[in-house]
Amino acid sequence: MIKDKLFQRVEQQKEKLWEMADQIFEHPEYEGEEVMASELLAAYLREHGFTVEMGVGGFKTAFRAEYHHGTGGPVIGILCEYDALRGLGHGCGHHMQGPSCLGAAIALKDMDTDRPFQLVVYGTPAEETLGSKCDMLKAGCFKELDVAFMMHGAPNTCTDIKCLAQNSYHVVFQGKKAHAALAPEKGRSAFDALLIAFQGVEFLREHVPDDVRMHYTVSELPGPSNVVPDRAVGDFSIRSFSKKTLEAVSERFQEIIRGASLIGGVSYEITPGKTFYNKIPVLLLNDLLMKNAELVGAPQLAPPREKTGSTDFGNVMYEIPGSCIRVAFVPEGTASHSQEYVDAGKSDAAHDCVIYGAKAIAGAAYDLIETDGLMERVKEEFAESKKKNM
Repeated sequence: MIKDKLFQRVEQQKEKLWEMADQIFEHPEYEGEEVMASELLAAYLREHGFTVEMGVGGFKTAFRAEYHHGTGGPVIGILCEYDALRGLGHGCGHHMQGPSCLGAAIALKDMDTDRPFQLVVYGTPAEETLGSKCDMLKAGCFKELDVAFMMHGAPNTCTDIKCLAQNSYHVVFQGKKAHAALAPEKGRSAFDALLIAFQGVEFLREHVPDDVRMHYTVSELPGPSNVVPDRAVGDFSIRSFSKKTLEAVSERFQEIIRGASLIGGVSYEITPGKTFYNKIPVLLLNDLLMKNAELVGAPQLAPPREKTGSTDFGNVMYEIPGSCIRVAFVPEGTASHSQEYVDAGKSDAAHDCVIYGAKAIAGAAYDLIETDGLMERVKEEFAESKKKNM
């Protein structure tokens, strides 16, 4: 069977894939400065016949690699991350993604088939902090793809259905400093305005749909208690499984900030952060990945996660049919962004995770290339799902 040969081609690369994963793990890089990791991955793709462009989408450590097999056919996208977490290292398992995705891409490139197709591998830095896929998408990346696949290490082997869209805001209130005991009437407390904003969010919480989540924090200390603070800074996040709902609630939030400034007699400045979109689920793609994961014996198979947090992959999946296979390499119940993820980063289970993920993506892509009408069915489901999940 051709699919058996496809999986064998992944196996033939495993020592190199493990070596790259370990190297990225041992040299964690952050926030768009993943120079070693991106160059390592790009070099392996060039070595295997891909054309690679560095610095795409406005990020020096982002790349786009492509390979054409014949003319026409589906454009299969495979996206990988490689950034780490400051103070922790690879506590989210991103060191496994690039090698796993490359293993799948190269196995597909070497596949014996008469059917035309195109492979596009995107390296996407700074997922944890800058959400690079959002800006890359705005710069024109990913839009040529018919589908987009990803992999991620996890406590279970599964896929996702929904994720939370998110707007974030950095708010600065500016008031007037005064001695709190001798001349309080001369002061205008920026901190009062921030506290009023927090309370406004709490009042708003009663009047939003059940899926809305709102978070806030004081991001700068306002100073001593005997001085009316002239500056107060807060960070806010608003989330929903619907982008349309998120936009409506975000408008009301901004009115709360304006009202807090009026009550406190201070000025304010709102700086929006990244906007993450909700995923448009394509269950057919989820099923393809899971069937192939089961076929190759991936561990700890589990039903799809109905709801997850926010990710910049949601922005891609809002525009393009996509899915991410999560592959187990830590015990069930282990939280990501944890020391437990770091401790397991070079384990046999982590090495196996790289291979299982590569095979699941390669197998799902093979099914799309070889099965008549399957890509059309994926696109039809995506169009229908988008109507229901915007």
